Amino acid sequence: MCGCEDDCCACISYRARENIKYGCICFGIVAVVVIVAVLLAAYAFLRHITITVEDASLTRFALLTTPTTALAYNLSLTLSVHNPNWAMTIKNTEPFEAAYKFDGQQFDRVQVADKGDKHAAGKTIVYRLNTGSDSDYVSLGNAGVAEYKKESQAGVFEIEVALTRKVSYTARYTKCKIEATCPLKLQIERPGTTTVVFEKVKCKLAKAEKNC
Repeated sequence: MCGCEDDCCACISYRARENIKYGCICFGIVAVVVIVAVLLAAYAFLRHITITVEDASLTRFALLTTPTTALAYNLSLTLSVHNPNWAMTIKNTEPFEAAYKFDGQQFDRVQVADKGDKHAAGKTIVYRLNTGSDSDYVSLGNAGVAEYKKESQAGVFEIEVALTRKVSYTARYTKCKIEATCPLKLQIERPGTTTVVFEKVKCKLAKAEKNC
């Protein structure tokens, strides 16, 4: 008589039952540790986005000096933004904006994406911006005007795209400000001329705030 209530069951010794019990406990502990490690990897450690200017073209960049200093321009940009986090979605808590600067002075600002827009985990979003103006005021001063003339003679204009956005991440309370700068060197593209080959530019992210 082995103490089994079911006549069909096999007899299991006390030692075997204890081994099975402790084996189940160990398995449960390991499973909990693995789950905690996965959750920490998914939500505790934040990986920063990468931003690349995949393409850019400038078809007009003219300096106007009367009645005030202004720039007339037409600029096209293709921005590629990658979210490397495999579990966290990014959500804009403020609009995603791009400011255009020449010689350190802003001459225009455009919206890239709306407040509330989401960027899924592990995905890349491509934004295409086509902007221009006949007269955007810019405070260049004598030094800025001289720099414009110098670059105009060289045939290459240095334009900085400054990107700013404030975001939240899935399962994280802190809202984070993301700032990046994309220095571009662009030639004027005119109808009937050879298309200028653009070498993509990886934008430089500013140092992240605490807890971001």
